[in-house]
This record gives sequence, C-alpha cells and structure tokens, in this order.
Amino acid sequence: MSDQLVPLRLPPVVPGRRIVGYSAVLLPHTDTAEVDWDGFESLLGRTLGAGLIPAVNMDTGYVQLLTEADRTRVLTVAVSLAGAGGFAAGAFVADGEGDAYDHDAYARAMAEVSEAGGTPVLFPSWGLAALDEAEWVAAQERLGSGVDRFIAFELGDMFVPYGRIYSLDAYRGLMGIPSCIGAKHSSLSRQAEWARLALRNEVRSDFSVFTGNDLAIDMVRYGSDYLLGLSAFAPDAFAERDRRWAAEESSFDELNDLLQYLGFFAFRPPVPGYRHDAAMFLKLRGWIDSDATPVGAPQRPDADREVLADIAGRLTDVL
Repeated sequence: MSDQLVPLRLPPVVPGRRIVGYSAVLLPHTDTAEVDWDGFESLLGRTLGAGLIPAVNMDTGYVQLLTEADRTRVLTVAVSLAGAGGFAAGAFVADGEGDAYDHDAYARAMAEVSEAGGTPVLFPSWGLAALDEAEWVAAQERLGSGVDRFIAFELGDMFVPYGRIYSLDAYRGLMGIPSCIGAKHSSLSRQAEWARLALRNEVRSDFSVFTGNDLAIDMVRYGSDYLLGLSAFAPDAFAERDRRWAAEESSFDELNDLLQYLGFFAFRPPVPGYRHDAAMFLKLRGWIDSDATPVGAPQRPDADREVLADIAGRLTDVL
C-alpha cells in the first residue's frame, strides 16, 4: 500500500478557523478564440473584491496554451489590480515528453513572477516530473533559494499527463525548504491529503496544505487552505462559505454542499473540461460575454448549460 494511503487517525476538525483562499481565475476568450482581456480584468477584480487571493497563469487560466507574451500580460494585469504581494501565479515551463528538467527555465519563470510582486506556484512539467523524488525535492530547494516565497504543486495526471503525486517522504522534504510556504495538493484523494495534514501538524505548523481537491472542498474543515479551480466559478460564494466557517454558522454546510455539487458536475472526466463549464457558468451569471474556449481545450456538451443554470439559480437563493 502506498504510504499516502496508510490508514491514519484523521486530523481534527478546526472550527472557527480563518481559511486562506487562493482562487484560480479563468482566462476568458471571445467567440473568435482570442483572449478577452476586459473579461479577465473583471473576473480578477471580482475575485479581489470577494477577499480571495487570485491565482493566475494556472491550469484554469489555460497556461499550457498561452504564448509567452500572453503569460507576461496576465502578470501585468494581475499586479496592476492586485498589487505586489496580492496574487499568486504559475511559474510555467513549456516542454515535451522526454525532455530533461530545465533548471534555468524554471528559475527565470520563478523570478518573473516574484519580480512582478506575485507568489510563484511551481507548475509541473515533463522534465520536473521525470526527476526521482530526491531530485525533485533538491530542485525545489535550489529554486527556492532564489525567491522569498513560493508554493509547491502536486498535480494528478487526471489534470495533465505530466502530473505526479509524491510520497510523504518527499512531502516532508518540501517542508524543510524555508521559502516554501505550502503546497497545492491536487490528487482528488481525501486520504492522501489527510496524510499530508497530519504530517504538517507534526512537522511544520506554518506550512499550508492548499487543497486542490475540487471533489472534496470541505477539506478546509481539517486545516487545509485552498488553491482551487472550482472557486473560479463563484469567488463570492466561496468567500461567503469561508466567512460562515470562521463564524461557526451552521449554514456553512448548506452552501458548501451546493458548491460541492457544482464541483462534482464540472470536474467529471475528462477533468480538463471543467474550464468550459466555468466559462458557461460565468456567462450564465452575466460575468463574461462568451463561454468560448481557446483552440485545444476540451469541450463540454451544450446540455451542461441547463444543469449549470439550475445550480446558479440555487446559489443565488442560498447566498
């Protein structure tokens, strides 16, 4: 049995805790498959207005499909609205299957985010995923020495083919890197995340486990914070859910359950199709003009709109 799935006592529920929420921001597109920059600025502003920390150039922002110029423009917009220190951004390296790990490219990507005033999120790549676990930790440590702070990233291969989830020994290694403030965990496994929380509680209490489990967003009960794609659909609702948890209001569960229903629907296989559902949901809410996606992004069927419209209506009633 993998050490991630060894039976363990669950971390305790932590009521009344202030949840730290990083919300990925969708990069909307026009009907002609061009980036809708006005729409992006609006979504970024709504995320900030809700009190969440925006995360840009992530999977939700189609970072794998962007040109270098567009990734840089995303950073420029983020710092203009969020200010230095007010956002996170993927430090992304484009490579291909079989390519070697490129330290210099990652160092440049980390520096670009850090110098723009953001917190780098070390986005996976083929080369990084090909390292053995000791090499993976060593690479993070070396990269971390060049920035004040960064967020590590475990991403399951249901999101991208070069995603990888690491052992608890490797996770312990991350916690030994002073500039690593936490790690986004996107295995979609409760038990793997519970194991990380237990280890965090034992080893380094100031290290944040950022849940990326869009199928179990109540992991915040146990001490996880979050860096989610699902919150891109409704940052206002997530902020309100978080407020209810901090205030120990029983209505937390009603709102969380509805958001989880949205998560189970949108993040069904193929998981990357959730971005099209996000675009449809945001258009239904009147937040963007088009639910188009860039060339190369998986599409959802038109029938999704009816379900998403129903959820959007219920959400209005619950908020």
